[in-house]
Amino acid sequence: MTMSETPVAADIEVGDTGPEPQIENIERRDFVKYAGASGDFNPIHYDQRLSQMAGYDDVFAQGMLTAGFAVQAVTDWFGIANIGAYSVRFESQVWPDDTVTAVAEIVDIEVDGEEATVETELSVTNQDGEEVLSGEATATIPAE
Repeated sequence: MTMSETPVAADIEVGDTGPEPQIENIERRDFVKYAGASGDFNPIHYDQRLSQMAGYDDVFAQGMLTAGFAVQAVTDWFGIANIGAYSVRFESQVWPDDTVTAVAEIVDIEVDGEEATVETELSVTNQDGEEVLSGEATATIPAE
């Protein structure tokens, strides 16, 4: 199966994991680029002095940037048009020079006629194995 092909429920099962996108050596400029794209200009994400005044050791990624890393695991697997629900919980910050990996694992498949609803649990971990984000996503795909 190529990334452009949507899987069918008959070919997957609970416990399967899909593509695991890895974002290596995240840089401060990534936070600045995301600020420009999203409009989230909170300076704790790009101004070290202000971030330290707020009690942090350094600048860190916007939570929604990390959420974007996570959603890539399910959109690469099932296609963006097939994602019906997506929610996340922020567990820890993503810092400059971190490398993160996103994983989606199937926890339930419900077949209803020609369609199937696939429930996944999401996790984004850093290079030390620390979970920085957890969540869930639901996709609707063909049953066969």
